[in-house]
Amino acid sequence: MREIVFDRSMLQDLRSIRLIRGMGQKDLAVEAGVPLAELSKVERGLVLPDARFLEAVGRVLSVSSHELHEAQLALLESATPGEGYVTARSEDSYVITRREEPSRSRIPVLDLFCGVGGFSHGFQRTGRFQVVGGIDLLPDRISTFAENHPTATAFCADIRSVGIDPLAQTTHQPQVIIGGPPCQGFSSIRPFRTLTEKDPRNNLFEHFVLVVAALKPKWFVLENVVGLITHDKGRALQAILDSFKSVGYRVDWKVLNAALYGLPQRRERLVVVCNSIGQSFRWPAPTHFFNGRSMAGKQHGQIADQLPLLGEMLEPAVTVMEAIHDLPEIEAGASSDKYRENVVSTVYERTMRGNTKVLTLHESTHHTPRMLEIIREAGHNRYDLPQQLTSSGFSSSYSRLEPDLPSVTLTVNFVHPASNKCIHPYQDRALTPREGARLQGFEDSYRFKGTRSQIVKQIGNAVPPLLGEMIARALLGQW
Repeated sequence: MREIVFDRSMLQDLRSIRLIRGMGQKDLAVEAGVPLAELSKVERGLVLPDARFLEAVGRVLSVSSHELHEAQLALLESATPGEGYVTARSEDSYVITRREEPSRSRIPVLDLFCGVGGFSHGFQRTGRFQVVGGIDLLPDRISTFAENHPTATAFCADIRSVGIDPLAQTTHQPQVIIGGPPCQGFSSIRPFRTLTEKDPRNNLFEHFVLVVAALKPKWFVLENVVGLITHDKGRALQAILDSFKSVGYRVDWKVLNAALYGLPQRRERLVVVCNSIGQSFRWPAPTHFFNGRSMAGKQHGQIADQLPLLGEMLEPAVTVMEAIHDLPEIEAGASSDKYRENVVSTVYERTMRGNTKVLTLHESTHHTPRMLEIIREAGHNRYDLPQQLTSSGFSSSYSRLEPDLPSVTLTVNFVHPASNKCIHPYQDRALTPREGARLQGFEDSYRFKGTRSQIVKQIGNAVPPLLGEMIARALLGQW
């Protein structure tokens, strides 16, 4: 078995440069005189633009057309478009062998589409579960996963290219499988009886079902975006539930908001929990109160509907500043490796900090003068800005996080105010990677591998460990 270390030079692609300049996509298209639809395809790595396009865009962004061409060429050759961002794809499949043998006294867990392992890390935090394997397509994600899960064999590969036998042989017959397959292909799910492991038509979800059917875990958990509930008028979700039932599992599902369980972020996920023992799953009760609106809507019976009756008996939701106020103040473009002294930290901060002595990833984006002007004027949505400062963007762009509320859902661009609500409540800069990791519930000791750009995407796209831990503890109560 071999481990590959990816240390690629970072070419600044068109989208990265545009965000650094603080420009909206529509603004760039208008100023450069190029079609917005074509610009969108170029930024996603779907097409290579011609010289005229590159010269026009390069002139506005103050970068040579040759540099843009080389960056876009690299992006086109290695991009995997999906879930709102573009990131590097593995050139070939490889395996990182576990550094430690799993304990036979702990329940083995296999993490499919593992990313950096946030969800499975939550299972491991219970002390009763142990992650024995993980698989993901992206090298930087699998490197971070392997770094933090020493008892797991890590596969960097498309799940459809890894046979079920290798998974079974290296993962000690997992009793729990967890995963969040990308939602592409959910609308074309076929009946399970028509699926075979070698069928090239299999989409990612269908292969997830095949792995579950072959390995037969006692429990498995699927998490995904809330939008899946209404995708294809609900037919996609129903097809998923039917697939799980067809392979012999009892199915329960609900939308969980992590803020109700102690995360300083209003992050909702659809969670499907299944078991082979025919037992109804008892969902974990909320531990914190936050009376916010759910993206799922009242008709789906999400936990949030029950909370107003419990509000007086629960702790209030953890706020942004309760999660990050022990981190030192820094200016845009600056960094610090020391925690604040003489500050009374909160319970959440003490938990995240643990015994860590040296602060890492507390590095602020170097904003342009124009972006700094916008940041200084920023309020809690884009419409708080003077009209002349911006002409496009989502309502949540160029806006500050409220200090006394949980944050909005973090995105993979939480260090760029042009694309989402990520400006520090008081300081004139976007969040640092460390602040983002805090809001996602990663302890300061969790080690992220890769470039700063990759790490930001890893953090923003992760499943909060806290959600994994809540589900894991509920499973233990029914084991």
